Amino acid sequence: MTTGTVRDATFDVLRSTGMTTIFSNPGSTEVPLLAGLPEDLEFVLALHEGSVVGMATGWALARERPALALLHTTAGLGNAVGAIATARVNRAPVVVVVGQQDRRHLALEPFLAGRLHGLAGDYPVWVDQPARAQDVPGAIARAAHEAVTGRGPALVVVPMDDWAADWEGTVLAAPQVVARPTAVDDADLAPLLALIEAAESPVIVSGAGADSPRVWEGLVALAERLGCPVWQESFGARAGFPQDHPLFAGILPAGRAGLRAALRRHDAVLAVGAPVFRQYPYEPGPLVEPGTRVAIVSDDPAEVHRSPAELAFLADPGVVAARLAALLPARPRPAEGVVRAAAAPSRPAPGEPLRAAHVMHELALRLPPEAVVVEETPSSRPDLHRLMPARRPLGFLSAAMGGLGFALPAAVGLRMAAPSRPVVAVAGDGSAIYGIQALWSAAHYSVGALFVVLANGRYAVMDRLAEKNGAGKAPWPAFTEVSLSAMARSFGCPATRVDSYDDLVAVLDEIVPDLGSRTEPLLLEVTVIPDTEFHP
Repeated sequence: MTTGTVRDATFDVLRSTGMTTIFSNPGSTEVPLLAGLPEDLEFVLALHEGSVVGMATGWALARERPALALLHTTAGLGNAVGAIATARVNRAPVVVVVGQQDRRHLALEPFLAGRLHGLAGDYPVWVDQPARAQDVPGAIARAAHEAVTGRGPALVVVPMDDWAADWEGTVLAAPQVVARPTAVDDADLAPLLALIEAAESPVIVSGAGADSPRVWEGLVALAERLGCPVWQESFGARAGFPQDHPLFAGILPAGRAGLRAALRRHDAVLAVGAPVFRQYPYEPGPLVEPGTRVAIVSDDPAEVHRSPAELAFLADPGVVAARLAALLPARPRPAEGVVRAAAAPSRPAPGEPLRAAHVMHELALRLPPEAVVVEETPSSRPDLHRLMPARRPLGFLSAAMGGLGFALPAAVGLRMAAPSRPVVAVAGDGSAIYGIQALWSAAHYSVGALFVVLANGRYAVMDRLAEKNGAGKAPWPAFTEVSLSAMARSFGCPATRVDSYDDLVAVLDEIVPDLGSRTEPLLLEVTVIPDTEFHP
């Protein structure tokens, strides 16, 4: 560890933890850290704090290691709270450093002094306000470990004068390496083995916590061994199973009645990397039919502890799935009960408007299996799931928290971290507006992501929910005056407006084949009519 200042020691921590890319929208309290930044540390500017954390979230999920976000005291942290909540529920290891006024006169509450304690609520997995300047490097090193272990954002508040304080080789209160063993003993698996072996018709429910190459491999082996269908959790932020596999059964309904109907034929449900069970609208009644046994395997303690399951395993899902596949006897595959290829929507007649399904279908025809689709189109999500199956791990990503403003910045950060993978963000115009500032970062840093905005000029999902509620006409107006392509160009991002099926096909034929090698972003504003139905 170097001698010198706390700033110097912190830079060494960033190098040792791999957090050498700093996502930020800085203010005056961060200038002492950033002015004269060493050349081996990369600064990435975003024009809004939600985009800062959203880009760091995409980066962290793609790299599977901590990303660093730097925010400006109360205003910066306050603006980023929604994105921090999304990072938590998306299980993204993000280290959030928040600037604070000079420690030497904080007692007087000077201008820009932040009352930061608790401002982000319980969404950070760990929060620290170091007692001394010399504790800052260790706090940031620990935050990197806490973010990985806690699967979420870890937050450190640093007064602006701390960076210039003498370091003098003070002890770093964090280990260099944290080992996280994943082995599972066969004896521990005995109750789960017995539950599955006793079942006549088991079924698997996979979730975002199963989205990795190793877990996919284990789950495919287990599903094929059991000959059982695999459902995806409802509102899953990632795909926990290859959705083009013959045993993939589709997305579970988000209401209890639909959930019971989907799982009715099965006497045992094994949830892997998914809660038991994620819902949206409240419905009375049990989650599953009486007599159906439920077990969960997850490495998320909170997910395990709140699940109403008969048997819960807090363990690595990939290790458990692979070992179960090796220990269980083979069963024949079911003759029915899995989804078939989705039917393509009919081509619109000349002059007929485009629908979201047309866009999804044409994209799906052209995207390679390794493409990453970042989704934020609530009213069209069923069409996306139906027409654009995830074929590789991290092939699908959405905001687990449900708030808007995730897709555009997450796609930017993800593409920066995984430049060899084609990245497409599919968002509604209402959603895109929340994260529109990320387009400037995409253009400035030559991030070759494709942003497909389904523009219907309204919050269509809210309109449908209002209609379903039966309380009369919704009071909010449409916003058809807004041009997303014009907004994109104002941020320096190339943009094209698409109004017809022929134009859509032509531009996708031109863009998608070279999407993996693009160094320039592009926004396609595709005018579509609002979907008339919404099935949460």
